[in-house]
Amino acid sequence: MSIVSSLVPARFLTITAHLVIVITIFWSRENNVKASLPLDFTQEQYDDEDTKLVVALAVTLGLFSVELVGFFTGVSMFNCSQGLLSLVVHCTAAVSLSFYVFQKWECWTYWVIFAFCSVLPAFVELLLLIAVFGLKKKAL
Repeated sequence: MSIVSSLVPARFLTITAHLVIVITIFWSRENNVKASLPLDFTQEQYDDEDTKLVVALAVTLGLFSVELVGFFTGVSMFNCSQGLLSLVVHCTAAVSLSFYVFQKWECWTYWVIFAFCSVLPAFVELLLLIAVFGLKKKAL
């Protein structure tokens, strides 16, 4: 089995793992929101912090859709650079977000993980989609 064909299933599994943990955070975000607030918080502070986290999670799901469109259309499925980048950042995200849930990290840490592990691969995927469909370049 060649390296490129090994990256495809590994990439799919790490994207799926990252997606599952993001959906899990949607269900269990209360602990992380409370960890971001002072001990005596108001309902308004809670709602504000919860809204920020929900927005971050929703944008993450949108970026997943960009990346999965590029992957399933074949634009980046066999692209080694994008495959390796995606594999590394999504694996890092899955592990980091697992700690985020279990250790009850504050909400601002999600934004850091989001920037490196969701925005970066989606941006590269978007560039590949523009190159293939907009500029009519070859997929590899």
